[in-house]
Amino acid sequence: MTTPLNERRLANAIRVLAVDAVQQANSGHPGAPMGMAEIAEVLWRQFLRHNPSNPNWPNRDRFVLSNGHGSMLQYALLHLSGYDVSVDDLKQFRQLHSKTPGHPEYGYTAGVETTTGPLGQGIANAVGFAIAEKTLAAQFNRDGLNVVDHFTYCFMGDGCLMEGISHEVCSLAGTLQLGKLIAYYDDNGISIDGEVEGWFSDDTQKRFEAYGWHVVKVDGHDTEALHAATVAAQAETKRPSLIICKTVIGLGSPNKQGKEECHGAPLGASEIELVRDTLTWTDEPFVIPADVYDAWDARPKGIIQENEWNTLFENYKAKYPELAAELQRRLNGDLPADFAAKADQYIRDVNSKAETIASRKASQNALQAFGPQLPELLGGSADLAGSNLTIWKGCEGIQDNPAGNYIHYGVREFGMTAIANGIALHGGFIPYVATFLIFMEYARNAVRMGALMKQRVIHVYTHDSIGLGEDGPTHQPIEQLASLRGTPNLNTWRPADTVESAIAWKSALERKDGPTALVFSRQNLPHLTRTETQITDAAKGGYVLAAEQGELKAIIIATGSEVDLAMQAYSQLSGVRVVSMPCAEEFMRQDAAYRESVLPANIRARVAVEASHVDYWWKFVGLDGKVIGMSTFGESAPAKDLFKYFGITTDAVVAAVEELVAR
Repeated sequence: MTTPLNERRLANAIRVLAVDAVQQANSGHPGAPMGMAEIAEVLWRQFLRHNPSNPNWPNRDRFVLSNGHGSMLQYALLHLSGYDVSVDDLKQFRQLHSKTPGHPEYGYTAGVETTTGPLGQGIANAVGFAIAEKTLAAQFNRDGLNVVDHFTYCFMGDGCLMEGISHEVCSLAGTLQLGKLIAYYDDNGISIDGEVEGWFSDDTQKRFEAYGWHVVKVDGHDTEALHAATVAAQAETKRPSLIICKTVIGLGSPNKQGKEECHGAPLGASEIELVRDTLTWTDEPFVIPADVYDAWDARPKGIIQENEWNTLFENYKAKYPELAAELQRRLNGDLPADFAAKADQYIRDVNSKAETIASRKASQNALQAFGPQLPELLGGSADLAGSNLTIWKGCEGIQDNPAGNYIHYGVREFGMTAIANGIALHGGFIPYVATFLIFMEYARNAVRMGALMKQRVIHVYTHDSIGLGEDGPTHQPIEQLASLRGTPNLNTWRPADTVESAIAWKSALERKDGPTALVFSRQNLPHLTRTETQITDAAKGGYVLAAEQGELKAIIIATGSEVDLAMQAYSQLSGVRVVSMPCAEEFMRQDAAYRESVLPANIRARVAVEASHVDYWWKFVGLDGKVIGMSTFGESAPAKDLFKYFGITTDAVVAAVEELVAR
């Protein structure tokens, strides 16, 4: 090893902060921060372009800690570099409402670009960052005025590479030639269960070379080798880079380094004393000498770098004022000023047109209407574009044109969704992704992470029920809608026709504080004519579609294709209203008076009908109501036969209402 003593001392500052914080919390993972300290010191002090005084500087490099259990590595880096992470914050590691939670959490800590923890999703987010940077640069950079020009760096460990999502996203990254993505693999050979060679014997170098990556192996404790490898990675413009860093987990702990004992547990007070002796670190816990702080402080350099970019952007603004204004709008996440008015007019036009088509086709029509207004849309599908109908006439694949607006993700549902989270986090785009509703299961955890981070990602799910027919129970979703609706901060829309489909798209695009799932049918759905008031109320998630004649005796609640069944039942009944509830989450956000006007509390005779799992709807009908839906898996048959076989029919709705009213 040729690491100079002063650099080793700077790396040791990371080590002691990590062991002290984990020990004080009596919880955490000291091994990764200790083993990756030299990698972190080289990247953060010698290469990373960032400004701790302004963590949201648009052209900063993005850093992702995919092996998020090693969070004290990132917190130590943020603290030492000058971010708003104090010693007191480090002392509150893993405590309630602290800036230093157990895994890095977006929105909690200045400088944390994404929430990581579930292994592999960090590198997937990093691929999303890199796609966003490359595409935004192609769309906006002009004549040497490269206002979008930064790297994405990612740390990852063995666990990230074992998770299947890493195969999905790293394969795509190579295909898309994301030359400004640089990943560092902490090859320490240890996981919680011990030495990984018994269950992880991949040749990682050959694997990534096969993906089309630039790969180099180094000693992860040799700062000169790390520096040279990073310079080479930055110079590689066509291929993403993987720097495989052979390290010793827990380096500096005489009795636990290189062993699983230091992976996920405090070292213990006596071992920490030995660590300090080994590192010749004489300061008390959480005390960092002034000269070390001075060497780590990234603020002066960061301010200069941001000011240089500000000057560049002013020159860009002077030469391309419209482009500059558009870039600022998109980075702010604002829609065009006239979008709402144009969208509302489109919805009125759809209502007048009265088409009977599948809601997936209605979705495509909405995209065709909204897409030309929204250059920030960056769509994609997991190899099902012809079925999901996610391509509109203005789409162009980024694999053919880097300034395009569509990503062919291939059969990569999980990777696609986590990449979209990264694209949204980067800024400048509204990503939408698509697959069949049943295959949401492959992407489930990434959907959850987007909701956790409150990111504007639009999930298009088609083939929404047994109505897809002959493909059978492997493809027919049953419990998926309940799973989506049970996810905090996720809006789930299941529109009944063209009008509700357009309203759902408008709602998803306007929502800035979380993701939306848009769930569409394969089969045609009849048009339902609405008044202006009903169109307005539909955006509230639930509304009275058909009002009772005379005294109100019962309420039928329905979504999607089953709204038509409800309307047919309505025509055979009296004293009944039909409530269409395309988005229960949005409905529940309305004030109590509105909810009461739609679902009066004194009307206990309530029937919900949806070709999905019945359990979700008891909260709306009460235990004395009835739910017509699915409680088993489906079958393979034409859709009309399946609805009859499973008892999701007009006759069943009529019978249920009559029974409740007669009680």
